[in-house]
Amino acid sequence: MRHFFDKIMKTEQLYQLFLESSGISTDTRSISKGQLFFALWGDNYNGNKFAEEALQKGASWAVVDDPAFETEKTVLVDDCLFELQALASHHRKELQAQVIAITGTNGKTTTKELIATILARKFKVHSTIGNLNNQIGVPLTLLSAPQGTQIMVVEMGASHIGEIRSLCLIAKPDFGIITNIGFAHIEGFGSHEGVVKAKTELFEYLRKVNGVALYNEKDHLLAEKIFRLINRAVPFSDPTGIDLIVTPEPSDLYLKLSMTYLHKTYKINTKIFGTYNFENIRAAIATGLFFEVDIDQIIDAVQNYTPGNNRSQVTVTRNNTIICDSYNANPTSMRMAIESFAATTGEKKMCILGDMLELGEKSEEEHQKILTILKENNLNEALLLGNAFMRISKGTGLKAFPEISALKEYLARLQPKGYSILVKGSRGIALENVYSLL
Repeated sequence: MRHFFDKIMKTEQLYQLFLESSGISTDTRSISKGQLFFALWGDNYNGNKFAEEALQKGASWAVVDDPAFETEKTVLVDDCLFELQALASHHRKELQAQVIAITGTNGKTTTKELIATILARKFKVHSTIGNLNNQIGVPLTLLSAPQGTQIMVVEMGASHIGEIRSLCLIAKPDFGIITNIGFAHIEGFGSHEGVVKAKTELFEYLRKVNGVALYNEKDHLLAEKIFRLINRAVPFSDPTGIDLIVTPEPSDLYLKLSMTYLHKTYKINTKIFGTYNFENIRAAIATGLFFEVDIDQIIDAVQNYTPGNNRSQVTVTRNNTIICDSYNANPTSMRMAIESFAATTGEKKMCILGDMLELGEKSEEEHQKILTILKENNLNEALLLGNAFMRISKGTGLKAFPEISALKEYLARLQPKGYSILVKGSRGIALENVYSLL
């Protein structure tokens, strides 16, 4: 090795280089001067090949796991991903911050953002940016936490059994929330039972470390798993030993709530679309009270939270009102979005729906259920995108398109005006490309 260590560097030694750096980078396209570059492998590339480029662009050091790419400014490790995760876990320990882990089939990003927004009224909070919630994203989240962080709110995603367990070993959460366990990514889990097993790995970890799970006592599946897997559990309805009652109020696009706590009732007007976000907000309010954030601060934080990144986001253009919910989709979230949309007022409604991906052999059955839900809710003006919808929509009278370019051409000709439009589909369908035409 060609630097001041003559053997493979230990995590503690690498941590010193991290403290002297301006942060971590795994992508030479966005690297900044002084960052520590990790040469991660991808399905179709060897990150070691980019180490020299990273150094030329100003990286302080490049961490590699192939001796063929060693230089005077590289650090050789056995495995770059493993070392990134070990470094993140070491940083989490050094910060001595409390960690709240959030997982679930639906709503974990919105719940994470709401909780971080509320807790920031009292603590120095660091949270997952976007949905950096996997084996690379969670370490990057931890390593981007600045000194002085008191609470980290860490989102954890999973595409197979065992992934949440490994993420817990990296982030070492003290608290955890499972938003719900729905029907998604069956290809990776094999069955709904596989999804349940994967998500509840968070509860299993918390039991081992005597951590605390905050949970939705109205969710019978979660309540059942809580009492089998957890020693310390706090229901959303009783986060402080005092009853918390939160109920949805009649509303149109934006969700409204009524909250009773300490014999006082509060009305909350949110900027979030969809009754399906009700439990996400209830989880955040309960978490805020559990961490002793002032009730008025909690209400103000919820009312001023504006969703982004095409998640339950309402956008009013010159021509239409768009409900942008195209970041991701699975059968559960798709059904709830359609039903919430159907309950809104407005004479002219249109749905633009994209395929739900990663459903394996259940794909056709689940897409057929969505068409049934559209029919039951009289949402006959629907545009469908993707191969799955193309196959099952023949003879329904609904317009389906095989690819985004064909849908865009149709919208350019149609030029819809005066509509309320729900846009929802899996991330891989890229429905955000139609917004400029609405």
